[in-house]
This record gives sequence, structure tokens and C-alpha cells, in this order.
Amino acid sequence: MSLEEKVMTGMKEAMKSKNEALLRGLRAIKAEIIKAKTEPGANGQINAEGELKLLQKLVKQRKDSLEIFQQQNREDLAKKEQEEIAVIEQFLPKQLDADELKKIIAEIITTTGAAGPQDMGKVMGVASKQLAGQADGKTISAVVKELLASN
Repeated sequence: MSLEEKVMTGMKEAMKSKNEALLRGLRAIKAEIIKAKTEPGANGQINAEGELKLLQKLVKQRKDSLEIFQQQNREDLAKKEQEEIAVIEQFLPKQLDADELKKIIAEIITTTGAAGPQDMGKVMGVASKQLAGQADGKTISAVVKELLASN
């Protein structure tokens, strides 16, 4: 079942149960899917990798907004963002915890032969592909920087 089909099924259930938070999150995903399918060159299709990037982008946008709302003491808006993040993350693969992430990145550093901070680009290229959907780029970058600095 494609992401779009899962979202449509979820939207029907959310409407029936009158779950506003779930419906809001699913509508955001649906809107992005439609936008992605209508972009030039998409030919009305979106592949699994594109779906994953789309979901990650949605979560990142909401986390950025959440941070701003919390700084401005807008708990009402922050709560809505948290609810949408929870809905969108249901469609993403399980996120790695810090220890698992460090272990995987340490292996990548070893296999790429990275010796220090100057090799960050080499490590990030491999890590971003290998960890797609399992951790956000900001976290991956921070861990790579930390591990390369200690080499």
C-alpha cells in the first residue's frame, strides 16, 4: 500500500472518529504528496525515496515551527505542531537513538577511511544515504562532527 493510500484510509478513519489532530496531520501529508506529484518531471508519480524525503521535510518544518512557538510562549500553537509531528512520524521508519547512531557513524568513518574534520563531506555523503529516514540530517551532522573531532 502506497503512502497516499495509507493517508487516505487514515483520513477516512480520522473523519469518522472526529480526531482533528490526526486529520490535520494527514491533510498536510496529502497536500505535500499532491504537490510532489504535480512538480515538473514527476509524471504524477512519487517513489518510496521521494515519500520518505517528503515526510522528513514535513517533520523538520514542524520542529522548526515548534521551537519558535515555544520561544514565544505560544503553547496553543506548539501543541498543534507536536500533534502533527506525532502523526507524520507514524509513517517514518523507527528513528535511531543516540547510541545506535554513534555506532553506525563510527563504522562509516572506519569504512570510508576518514581521518579528521576535513573528511566530513565524505562521511556525510555515505551516512545521509545509509541513514535516510532513521535520523534527521542535523543530528547526523552533529554526531559526525563530534566523532571526527575526536579522531
